[in-house]
Amino acid sequence: MASARFGCVDGRAVLITDSLTSYVDIEKFSSGKLPSEPMACLERWSEVCKVAASLSPTDDLNAIALNANKLECPVPRPRQIFAIGINYKAHAAEMNNPLPKEPLVFTKFQSSLNSPNGSLTLVGEKCDFEAELVAVIAKGGRNILADEAWGHVAGLCVGQDVSDRALQYANTPPQFSLGKSRAGFTPIGPWITDAASLTTRANLEMTCRVSGEIMQHTQTDDMIFEIPEIISYLSTICELFSGDVIYTGTPSGVGAGRTPQRFLRSGDVIETTIQDLGTLTNKCI
Repeated sequence: MASARFGCVDGRAVLITDSLTSYVDIEKFSSGKLPSEPMACLERWSEVCKVAASLSPTDDLNAIALNANKLECPVPRPRQIFAIGINYKAHAAEMNNPLPKEPLVFTKFQSSLNSPNGSLTLVGEKCDFEAELVAVIAKGGRNILADEAWGHVAGLCVGQDVSDRALQYANTPPQFSLGKSRAGFTPIGPWITDAASLTTRANLEMTCRVSGEIMQHTQTDDMIFEIPEIISYLSTICELFSGDVIYTGTPSGVGAGRTPQRFLRSGDVIETTIQDLGTLTNKCI
């Protein structure tokens, strides 16, 4: 197996095979050495990667056919979901914001998690799309050095930071966390790809399409604060735990930054793709 891809089907931890068309159940494939519970597997990430490395072409042929619609959030119960605002230079420009001196941090709440192909129930007329690269922590801690931070990451995946702009800007100054935490507003997936074996992790191509039209397209090297810096900064304030999720910011092209503005409408389909990590497909209802 080229790289461990960790997913969740029917509440159980699975490994997606290299063909991306099938999977194996981690507990069963490891003969009970690893648990079926996804959050417990993240605590034992190095063991998960060893099991993934042992998958052979024969195992792939005998794997279970993957129905993408059955994929669930690969991190179903994170203790903490951090998100970084204004973390792409071009996005700062489109929103008329200066470049931040330190990461701008807010939170998304666990009750807003959604599956990779889950529907999005829009509330009001100003719901926005925000494609994001997401990092998932394997090894927690405090005061993590930036040059050691990748060693604390399980893997990377695709995220959408869906935002209710009316709620976000209902007051002055605005508040972010609630406007980004309505039911289903935090899709993650389609699986977690092992960061250690991902040679492209420093500069990934990201694209967001809404009903077929490209809205966001960037390389992640436009980030102001890269993942190691974000992890190091967060860990100087908060203790990080296995399974914590970090949304690392959205690039330019969001609906609120366009002229005229373009918000989500019922029937829209959001396709969020990141190079080597997969695609989220979320229909708005």
